[in-house]
Amino acid sequence: MGKKKYVLCYGDSNTWGVTPDRNGFYNFLRRVPEDERWTGIAQNLLGDEYKLLVDGNCGRTTVWEDPIEGDKNGNLYLKPCLWAQMPLDLVVIMLGTNDLKPRFAVNAWDVALGVEVLINTVLKSGCGEGGTTPPILIMSPILVGENIGETWLDGMFGGWERGKLSLDFARHFKTVADKYHCHFLDAAQYARPSDEDCIHIRLEDHRPLGEAVAAKIREILG
Repeated sequence: MGKKKYVLCYGDSNTWGVTPDRNGFYNFLRRVPEDERWTGIAQNLLGDEYKLLVDGNCGRTTVWEDPIEGDKNGNLYLKPCLWAQMPLDLVVIMLGTNDLKPRFAVNAWDVALGVEVLINTVLKSGCGEGGTTPPILIMSPILVGENIGETWLDGMFGGWERGKLSLDFARHFKTVADKYHCHFLDAAQYARPSDEDCIHIRLEDHRPLGEAVAAKIREILG
């Protein structure tokens, strides 16, 4: 066995692993079992030569300060997170869904520019082996479900009027990823939003997403 490869998976509730729920805020913070989450599935497929370090914060944005929930600015926490986990062989980022909340009033391109800020934070961090820069994998999030207006998350996310902006995530995120020679994966090609809340990954889709991520990590790191 060669040197273990350390991979940071940095994201929001879909990285933390929220179990979709129809019944509102005080019932939904139940976590998908580790071996059934896409991160856990990817870890099991990759085996002991890889270590996935999972940092998902429910409600996390790319760069926006949340005046209601607080402590959700993904860029503020990213640098100390990178330094705490260094040296890293790969940084995986999947953020953007929470940026669509009406309180931030941004479009899909602005969200992609938030991802660009995160990329630059990684590039300047020296969090790779010997102070180098590790490769970066940008994942555009799953889509928001069209029926979000019928769920308890309607008010929080502004219904489909805001949710439909997620349809533009993949092309804008890829544009930003390509600009910095980052790797790219569109999570929406492998996972769909749940019928229960239209935001969180369907339980049955964690496996295909985990398989896709594991394959991409092997492609990048060998």
